[in-house]
Amino acid sequence: MDINILVVDDEKEIADLIELYLKNENFNVYKFYDAQEALACIHSIKLDLAILDVMMPDIDGFEICRRIREQYHYPVIMLTAKEGELDKITGLTLGADDYITKPFRPLEVIARVKAQIRRSTKYNYQGTLQNDPIIDFSGLILEQNNRKCMLNEKQLSLTPTEFSILWFLCVNRGRVISSEELFQEVWGEKYYSSNNTVMVHIRHLREKMNDSAENPKFIKTVWGVGYTIEK
Repeated sequence: MDINILVVDDEKEIADLIELYLKNENFNVYKFYDAQEALACIHSIKLDLAILDVMMPDIDGFEICRRIREQYHYPVIMLTAKEGELDKITGLTLGADDYITKPFRPLEVIARVKAQIRRSTKYNYQGTLQNDPIIDFSGLILEQNNRKCMLNEKQLSLTPTEFSILWFLCVNRGRVISSEELFQEVWGEKYYSSNNTVMVHIRHLREKMNDSAENPKFIKTVWGVGYTIEK
């Protein structure tokens, strides 16, 4: 299975290093040092994942991510040289699925890429996956095989991570899922209490579903515990 990955970073050494490790894993890499060429590639190549540097001299990674999300739903990983939580939240708000802080270990990038690819193609939750790949209740329809989400006969444009979160909550309808469990199940990594990733993605889901945190029809916050979708 051919996997096409976009890599955009104006630091040539970093872009070249990421390209080398990705190619060693037999991924097809489309590497660019500037945003303009990358934007042309986005609309000419069927991509499966994008790795974007936040700090670019002409058009930054946030803007590239925003333009990707106007049309495409493949995973986006942001690279940031800053430790600040604001950069991470900004990227997630624009539709990024993950972020990596520089300096990083190349093998960490590969692990994150593989995790995102697995999530966007399978959504296979061990021990919780239902036999029926379709969930249908209260006007919400989720089709696991083609990652399609319909709400009241209207299709919602969900990112792979958003679909993954919603599917897991729906499969576990009636049970309260902690932020820690949700993060570990969806991202496959250890959860830290200061991590706002889950909260930001839940907010995006509610916005797309026209749901309210104060009076939710679907995703309910159980304060101090986690999230649930009631039966």
